[in-house]
Amino acid sequence: MAPAPHHFTVDVEEYFHPTALAAHYPMSGWGSLERRSPRVTARLLEFLEGHRTRATCFVVGWLAEREPDMVRAIAEAGHEIASHGWEHELVGVLGPDRFRASVRRSKQALEDISGRRVRGYRAPSFSIVPGLEWAFDVLLEEGYTYDASLFPVRRHPTYGYPTAERYPHWIERAGGTLLEIPSTTLRLLGGTWPASGGAYFRMLPYALLRAGLRQAEAQGVPGTFYIHPWELDDWTPSVAAPRLQLLRTFGGRTRIWERLDRMLEEFDFGPVCDTVEAMTARRTRT
Repeated sequence: MAPAPHHFTVDVEEYFHPTALAAHYPMSGWGSLERRSPRVTARLLEFLEGHRTRATCFVVGWLAEREPDMVRAIAEAGHEIASHGWEHELVGVLGPDRFRASVRRSKQALEDISGRRVRGYRAPSFSIVPGLEWAFDVLLEEGYTYDASLFPVRRHPTYGYPTAERYPHWIERAGGTLLEIPSTTLRLLGGTWPASGGAYFRMLPYALLRAGLRQAEAQGVPGTFYIHPWELDDWTPSVAAPRLQLLRTFGGRTRIWERLDRMLEEFDFGPVCDTVEAMTARRTRT
């Protein structure tokens, strides 16, 4: 049996949204900043079309409201539209009430703009961590079918759910069942290592990602890759952030298009919604 296509996912946000730079870009000032995501996303859509690859795009609601043509272009190109929250804030900072408002508002805005149903959510910075499981209940109550927020790793300051299953699985809650789509990891030397995207893709050996995806294929399940528009840009903002933060956020971008091309030549990718439909159908039959 051929392995399931992996998931190509894009967190559609601006360069001033990453958590590492949040202290330098308060939300009150976002409206005065240049938005670069539309032109970069347009290039990515053309690139994906050339590789005949469909993706899932987790879009920040605040950005979607200001760039509706970008959201419509994503949907019209055949990619899945999903939610990345409204204001790109960590789930633990929002708390239950503000989290509900965020996922409700972003879902409604994205559906109104795209004309497509929004079924999935990914927390900014993968910030559903142990102790915040109430977020799954809110997502179910707000009409979401799946979540893609868990990163089954340790030793990261803002994310990590080390006890989570490494591959797509069902989360049973009192109010229903939610499908979880975790980011790809690699089991190596007795540990679990990130092998998914972002800085790991830009700055670490490509072999790490390849090994993680091959492990998933050996299990007959999809891995999940992620990227952001600001990682695909050749421009760096002038911001008085510590050098290490800037390196982590923007380092390694000169080779990223080449690596993407290599990855899409080597592996098959598709949107998360295809996996959701397949797993739901199997669950219904059993």
